[in-house]
Amino acid sequence: MSNTKIAVFVGSLRAASINLRLARALEKLAPADVQFDFASLGDIPLFNQDLESDLPAPAAKLKSLITSADGLLFVTPEHNRSIPAALKNAIDWGSRPWGQNSWPGKPAGVVGTSPSAAGTAMAQQHLRNILAAEGVNTYTTPEVFLQDSQGLIDDQYTITNERTRQFLQGWLDGYLAWVDKHKA
Repeated sequence: MSNTKIAVFVGSLRAASINLRLARALEKLAPADVQFDFASLGDIPLFNQDLESDLPAPAAKLKSLITSADGLLFVTPEHNRSIPAALKNAIDWGSRPWGQNSWPGKPAGVVGTSPSAAGTAMAQQHLRNILAAEGVNTYTTPEVFLQDSQGLIDDQYTITNERTRQFLQGWLDGYLAWVDKHKA
C-alpha cells in the first residue's frame, strides 16, 4: 500500500477524549505511508438545509476531506446508546446537498472505547446502519469494542497492554488492506 490517506472522525469533542487517544494510538501503529487526517467536528455548524446552497466553510472543508480520502476511520464514544450529535451532524453535512453525497463507495472502519465492559457496541451498531444508508463500505470483522482502563494508552499514544496492542495492530492491518482493496 502506498500513500494512503485516511480521514479520521472522532465523535468526542473533548480535549482529553479517550477515543481521540485511541485514534492517535492507531495512527502510531500505521505504516509510514499512511496519513491520518483528522476532521474538526466541533467547527461544523448544526445541519440546516437552508445553508446548503452556500455551504459554510467548515462543512465544505469536511466534504473535501471525505472526497480526497482513500478511507474513513470512525472512532466513536457512546452517548445515550447511540453516536454523538457531532458525529451525526458531520455525516449529515457530508451527504448534502441532495445529489452531492460525499460518502458512497468509501471504505470505512469503525472502532470505539469506553470505560464500560460493552465498549461502544450500541453506538457502533447505529453508526454502521447510518453508514450503510450512505453507501459506505464498512469493514466488519473483527469488531473493536474496547474497554478503556487507566493507562491503557499512555501520553505518547502507546498501547501499554501487549495483547490489546496486538489485537489493534491486527485490526488496523486488516482495515488498511480493506481500504487498499477499495481504492479507486
